[in-house]
Amino acid sequence: MSEQSTGTGVESRNLWTHLEEFVRAHIQQFVQRLLVEEVTLRLGRAKSERRAAVDAPEGYRNGYGKLRKLALTCGTITLRRPRVRGLAERFVSRVLPLFKRRTQEVGELLPRLYLHGLALGDFELALRGLLGDGAPLSVASLQRLKAQWQDDYETWKRRRLDDLEVVYVWADGLYVKAGLEESKAALLVLMGALTDGRKVVLAVESGQRESKESWGAVLRDLRTRGLKPWRCTIADGHLGIWAALAEQQPVAAEQRCWNHRLVNVLDAIPKAHQAEASAWLKTLPYAETRGECERRRDQFSRRYRALAPKAVERLHHDWERLLTFYQFPKEHWRHLRTTNVVESPFAAVRLRTPDGKRFKRVESATALIWKLLQVAESHFRCLNAPELLPAVYAGTGYVDGVKQATVAHEEVAA
Repeated sequence: MSEQSTGTGVESRNLWTHLEEFVRAHIQQFVQRLLVEEVTLRLGRAKSERRAAVDAPEGYRNGYGKLRKLALTCGTITLRRPRVRGLAERFVSRVLPLFKRRTQEVGELLPRLYLHGLALGDFELALRGLLGDGAPLSVASLQRLKAQWQDDYETWKRRRLDDLEVVYVWADGLYVKAGLEESKAALLVLMGALTDGRKVVLAVESGQRESKESWGAVLRDLRTRGLKPWRCTIADGHLGIWAALAEQQPVAAEQRCWNHRLVNVLDAIPKAHQAEASAWLKTLPYAETRGECERRRDQFSRRYRALAPKAVERLHHDWERLLTFYQFPKEHWRHLRTTNVVESPFAAVRLRTPDGKRFKRVESATALIWKLLQVAESHFRCLNAPELLPAVYAGTGYVDGVKQATVAHEEVAA
C-alpha cells in the first residue's frame, strides 16, 4: 500500500471521528457570514468601503458584540453579532434576533422531552449530549422556560376569536394526576376545523370531565371572546359537554364517537365471541347510507340478542347521535365518525402522565400540555375536501353525504 493511500485512509478516519465538530464549525462560519452580509445589505456597502453617494444609506459598522451561543438541533455554535451605529432606527438582525438563544426546533424539542418522561433535573445532561457542551440550557433556564410557557398560555387563553370560522369541533377530556390529591383532574380540550381546512386548538382548561358546569364554563368563555357557533360537535358519550351544549348551542349537530361506542358494546360480549362481533361491528360506521347502517345494526341485534342482550342495548342507546355524520359531506365522514382528531395528539400525553410526581400542580400540567398541543398544531393534517367547508359553515344540508341543494335542483330541472 502506498504512503499516499495510507495517508488518505488516516485522514478519512479522522474526518469521520470529528464529523459532528466539522459540520458545526462550517455551519458556524456560514451563519457568521450571513450576519455580516445582512449588515452589508443594510448599509449598501462592504466593510471599509466609503459611502459612494450623498444619498447612500446612513450608518456604519461598529465592531462586534460579545460571543453568543446558539443551540441548534445539530449542536451549539458560537457567534458574534455585528454592531451598527448611526441609524435612525435600531438595527435588528433577522438572522439572529435579539435575546434568541435557541432555534424554534430546539424550543419545540423541550416540551416533547419533558412529556416523554425526561425529568427536569435530567435536562442538562441530556441536552449536553444532544446539543454539545456549550448548550445555553441549564436547569435554571429551563425553569424560566416553563414559567414563560405559563405566561404564554395565560395570554393565549385571553386571545380574541372573532375572526375564526369554525365548522366542526372535537371535544375530549384528559385525566392528569397532579399534586397530592387522590382524585385526578381533567383537562378539557376543544379542537376545531376552520373553513380553510386547518385544525386548531380552541381551548385547554382544567375541570371535571363529566361535569356540565365545567364544560359550560369553557363554552361560555369561548363565546365571550367572540367565537361564533359551529355546525357539529364530536365527542365521547360520557362527557358533560352534551348537557352544556343543549343549553348554549341547542341547534348544532352532535356526533358521538364510534370508537368509544364499539368498545363499550364489545365489553358486554363474552370474550369467546368478541373477535367475530368486532369484525361485524366495525362495518357499521362505514356503511354508505344511513339505511344500510341501520340494516347492519339490526342484523347484529338478531345475532347477539340472546347471547349478549346488554351489548345490543348499548348499541341501540342514543342511536341517532351516532348517525349525525350522514348529514355532512361524504368526504368529511372519516373526520367526523370518531374523536381521533383530538385523541391522536393526546397519545403521547396519555402514556406519560400516570406518574403523580411529574406534575406538582394542575396549572403546570395544563400549561405544559397546552405547549405540546401548540407544537403539534403546526403539523396537524388538514381536513379532506376543504373546499366544501365554507358551504357547510353556511348551513348547506346533506343527506347520506350528498348535498341537498344539488339534489333539489336536479329534480326541478327534470
